[in-house]
Amino acid sequence: MKPITPLALLLVALCGCSEPKPDTLVDFGYDQKEMDAAIARARSEVDAFVSELSKPTGSDYAVKAPIEDGGEVEHFWLVDVSFKDDKFEGTISNEPGLVGNVTLGQKWTVSKTDISDWMYMKGGKMHGNYTMRPLLSTMSEDEAAQFRAMLADP
Repeated sequence: MKPITPLALLLVALCGCSEPKPDTLVDFGYDQKEMDAAIARARSEVDAFVSELSKPTGSDYAVKAPIEDGGEVEHFWLVDVSFKDDKFEGTISNEPGLVGNVTLGQKWTVSKTDISDWMYMKGGKMHGNYTMRPLLSTMSEDEAAQFRAMLADP
């Protein structure tokens, strides 16, 4: 049996499995300008992530891909990612809530310039995952503190 990784625990915690909607439907309680800035930061630092991915010193590498269907956009974490020809390929790790053109476990490809975030674990700390920071305001104080403690760059 494959051990549960810190990334898997994070994704389970973020999805709020007791909730009827997936984590991709967090649509209130955060500042959209902060989220836009987080996405811009992830994109501006993606080359450092690609470099780390090519010579890994961490684990649990993932990228977040915006997927559009019928005018709706939903962001999904892709796990087990690889990078080739300026594109990431990975497996969708979220249940869809808005879009109907993808399923959990499906392979997906996203251009390096189109990602909305990236992350990996190293030394027990989470690197990247900039889009989580605006979402901390949607969490309880205890839950937000737990996630802040995991961040390499709070």
